[in-house]
Amino acid sequence: MVGQVIERSALRVLHDEVSSDAAETRAALPFELNCRKGCSACCVDGLTVFEVEADNIRQWVGTRLEGQAPHPVGACAFLDSEGGCGIYPVRPYVCRTQGLPLVWADESGLHLDICPLNDPGDETLLGLDESQCWTLGRVEGRLAALQGDGRRVPLRSLFAEVST
Repeated sequence: MVGQVIERSALRVLHDEVSSDAAETRAALPFELNCRKGCSACCVDGLTVFEVEADNIRQWVGTRLEGQAPHPVGACAFLDSEGGCGIYPVRPYVCRTQGLPLVWADESGLHLDICPLNDPGDETLLGLDESQCWTLGRVEGRLAALQGDGRRVPLRSLFAEVST
């Protein structure tokens, strides 16, 4: 029990840091993102969360979802009928950074991507500095370390667990 409380506290600190960093990244962009309540294009089935985040969602949801049906397959089970997030206060790391320009490196080089709804449609993306993008990999390792491994859980499976 004490270990779970410490994990949730550390997770809350990490999520607050991610939200703050994401807000700074948004503010540094030379264009405005179209992400707002109701825009749920990124909220798709197949998203997974770290087990420590899954535990946090389970704890927060409690009985809030009793009798509710999940959003239809294809979108996140936790979306409401208006496209709002039913777990917004405890949304996982991946949801806190959705919509931002993403940068990552692999053996083939440096890559840049953004949600098509936020693409300014010109060469603006190519001119972004790496600091104006969210770097993939900078948080995932910290989450894995927080829980001791890299286990992940599909978000949709959590709805079934917490709504019965």
